[in-house]
Amino acid sequence: MPRPAPARRLPGLLLLLWPLLLLPPPAAPDPVARPGFRRLGTRGPGGSPGRRPTPAAPDGAPSSGASEPGRARGAGVCKSRPLDLVFIIDSSRSVRPLEFTKVKTFVSRIIDTLDIGPADTRVAVVNYASTVKIEFQLQAYTDKQSLKQAVGRITPLSTGTMSGLAIQTAMDEAFTVEAGARGPSSNIPKVAIIVTDGRPQDQVNEVAARARASGIELYAVGVDRADMESLKMMASEPLEEHVFYVETYGVIEKLSSRFQETFCALDPCELGTHQCQHVCISDGEGKHHCECSQGYTLNADKKTCSALDKCALNTHGCEHVCVNDRSGSYHCECYEGYTLNEDRKTCSAQDICALGTHGCQHICVNDRTGSYHCECYEGYTLNADKKTCSVRDKCALGSHGCQHICVSDGATSYHCDCYPGYTLNEDKKTCSVIEEARRLVSTEDACGCEATLAFQDKVSSYLQRLNTKLDDILEKLKVNEYGQIHR
Repeated sequence: MPRPAPARRLPGLLLLLWPLLLLPPPAAPDPVARPGFRRLGTRGPGGSPGRRPTPAAPDGAPSSGASEPGRARGAGVCKSRPLDLVFIIDSSRSVRPLEFTKVKTFVSRIIDTLDIGPADTRVAVVNYASTVKIEFQLQAYTDKQSLKQAVGRITPLSTGTMSGLAIQTAMDEAFTVEAGARGPSSNIPKVAIIVTDGRPQDQVNEVAARARASGIELYAVGVDRADMESLKMMASEPLEEHVFYVETYGVIEKLSSRFQETFCALDPCELGTHQCQHVCISDGEGKHHCECSQGYTLNADKKTCSALDKCALNTHGCEHVCVNDRSGSYHCECYEGYTLNEDRKTCSAQDICALGTHGCQHICVNDRTGSYHCECYEGYTLNADKKTCSVRDKCALGSHGCQHICVSDGATSYHCDCYPGYTLNEDKKTCSVIEEARRLVSTEDACGCEATLAFQDKVSSYLQRLNTKLDDILEKLKVNEYGQIHR
């Protein structure tokens, strides 16, 4: 729509006022700051949808806000949703060439923030003034570079402001399956962004309503003297999220970050708002799910994790003993007498007797089961503690000192005896040959009858005594032999 002549600015004056145009608007009430649309640099209660606060830069540090040219807020935090996106741009006579270039830069900046591709976002541009021209359809370009090059080649139409006709054309010709739009079954949103600086010269209310009813989400961007009521009639609800306003084309590029926030799916895993106790997994489209570290299982709340009892699952592979660790893992151990092999699973029997830790007083014997038992030397018996030994037969020990015969009198005592024809000396250990028979033969007259009888009686007496002793000795030897056999 043509502007009144006094409103036209000279190029020199524009250069002088350019720095002032980039300043934020004053805090005083603004006649165009009415409910129902957004002004650049303002935020409604609770902030913009999908917005995360930008931390303040430390003193002396350069700002990294979205106002820097070419920088999109939230880069790396979100992935854009797939869209069928149509730009409807006003190129009427009131939009001067330099300003139209700013509009094209604004479109290119938004394209930069999107994931472009046949399965991602597809972009078309509808150029309008008093006539409408579809510059390219949704299926025309599938990469950012070719898209932006096509945007750069767009030229103004220069007459009229037929916003209603432009929306109708977009609905009838751009948002069709034949033109590259995806069908209803794909659930791909259909979005149109209309940019204008004037008042429509046709009726937009009804056509915009039909477009919205057909499933097209309409965003209205007003510049300078754009008619606010017309913007609100075109835009979708809620208006505070679909109507934007900037005072000049010089700052329209800054709105690209707002559209990135609107079109992208915020990644809670990157933002740190997921509340997963262990691991956050991004599923795309702003969705995520939680997982747990190895050895843990996800609780019913789908956020926190509990340690698994891997030993109870019987999948541990331990040959002997499985021990759960606090970290949610486990380790293998072996029974006493075994040592863990290098595979940390199987066990080998230890030679505990060779280790010298058995505690046996006399003899340590290794068992095939990896254990051991204690035994005692001959003449000793194993005590109840199965470790120490007590003397059982001192005669069997061979340290008794008897010259001839050792006779056991119990577990701890004994006495010595002599073979037949010998007698025990006073030391109770050694034995001497019996001399009395020889003495009798030498002192008596062997030829005398009385002497012979006396000698026979004495010999018989001695033989009887010897037989008695011999029987006693033999009986004790039998007892001793029986004891040795059954010990």
